[in-house]
Amino acid sequence: MTQAKSINKIKAFTLVGKALLGLMLLSSCGKSGKKEALNSSPPNILLIHVDDLGWADVGAFGSDFYQTPNIDQLARQGMKFTQSYAAAAICSPTRAAMLTGKYPARIGITDWIRAEFQGGVLPADGGNPQGYDENEGLALKTPKNFLFMPLEQKTIAEYLKELGFATAHVGKWHLGSESHFPEQQGFDVNKGGCDLGQPPSYFDPYEPFNGNPDYIIPNLPPRKTGEYLTDREGDEVVDFISNNKDKPFFVHWASYTVHTPLMGKEEVVDKYKELPTGKQNNPTYAAMVESLDDNVGKILDALDSLGLAHNTLVIFTSDNGGLMGNPNRQVTNNAPLRSEKGYPYEGGIRIPTIMRWPGMIPENTESATPIISMDMLPTILEITGLDQGAEKVDGKSLTALMSDPDQSLDRDMFWHFPHYRGSDVVPYSIIRSGKYKLIHYYGQQQDELFDLEADQKEEQNLINKDLNLDAALLEKLMTWTEETGAKMPVKK
Repeated sequence: MTQAKSINKIKAFTLVGKALLGLMLLSSCGKSGKKEALNSSPPNILLIHVDDLGWADVGAFGSDFYQTPNIDQLARQGMKFTQSYAAAAICSPTRAAMLTGKYPARIGITDWIRAEFQGGVLPADGGNPQGYDENEGLALKTPKNFLFMPLEQKTIAEYLKELGFATAHVGKWHLGSESHFPEQQGFDVNKGGCDLGQPPSYFDPYEPFNGNPDYIIPNLPPRKTGEYLTDREGDEVVDFISNNKDKPFFVHWASYTVHTPLMGKEEVVDKYKELPTGKQNNPTYAAMVESLDDNVGKILDALDSLGLAHNTLVIFTSDNGGLMGNPNRQVTNNAPLRSEKGYPYEGGIRIPTIMRWPGMIPENTESATPIISMDMLPTILEITGLDQGAEKVDGKSLTALMSDPDQSLDRDMFWHFPHYRGSDVVPYSIIRSGKYKLIHYYGQQQDELFDLEADQKEEQNLINKDLNLDAALLEKLMTWTEETGAKMPVKK
């Protein structure tokens, strides 16, 4: 497909989507008009949102150990985004950002949300916590993180239901306890979404080894003893698609894998124990990645067999960078990127992202334009025609990149983590502006500035080399924190 044809097709499709929405609004009092509109439905949306999958954790992005033939084929059939970023270096903030199109700082979720069994109990008034954590022995008081995503935050699912989409969430939610589960945020079906940030086990009946009765997945009842969780998720996705093949659907498959606990199928783990390793060498993690890939393939095959692949936008992405583990036991390796999940470096926030939409996105293409989690909502809203009535969001539609992968989106991107994490992560904020990335630390630690075009590994700190540049970037960053209402750490 030529670039010009692709541009024209996408423009035509968005116009059809907007006309469709207009028809639905005008005919809201008549069933026949609504039925006519739904017969001209926009594409189905399959959003595959993997937990903790690092930028280099699939073959299409450079892994020479993990075997991911289905994900690699997806990349060949669509567009690969090599500078795709998670909205945060940890899970809950990215999940909230992707579903709402807003920066985590604007929502109030800037750290991972504690489940009830971890002490994440709501205040007596049922609202989100306010105030500060005192952090005994540390220099800063840090703002309390929200314990749920407020229901007034409108999600992709809630928007798409306005067009008659069937909506399903499968897998990890991690955005609050039962009163804030997916069913309360626009999803007709919820399989496995609860307040847990990781599964108690990857094998049915998914029970914790320590016997904690609260450490369970309440809405994924046991089905077959020993069944692997990722396989179960894949089956749930296929079942939902099959049951809704005659109407537009939105599936948010947010796999629990590849988050800890590291647990793979024994026969697959054994296979990787016999294979030569590269920069990555953990056979259990490799088995988890392979099971993810198997189920991506199973779902894509279902789309093919049902005749739905041509009219389904598939988005494959992650919620943060990969977990590296420790020198004695590697989990994964994000090289050439620096560091890992939880840290402000590229290894913590850069993620693999692929989009496939046959006939609309040219095959085997690549974009190096920086994109971020919040861009998914405005992209989906534009191609379905819902962008006209949408509230203001922070993300940008990627439809222009679908036809012109080299196009600039002409924007800065920001991150905000006003918390301590362990002994080596202090509160920070980040701005990426063009090729430059400034990490501003709150407290005594010196800021860091990197030229990502010349130094993707972030080895050369350029801070204090050009004071005017430092000041300009910091001013932009502080203006952004004010505009978003970001909660800030304060000195004691």
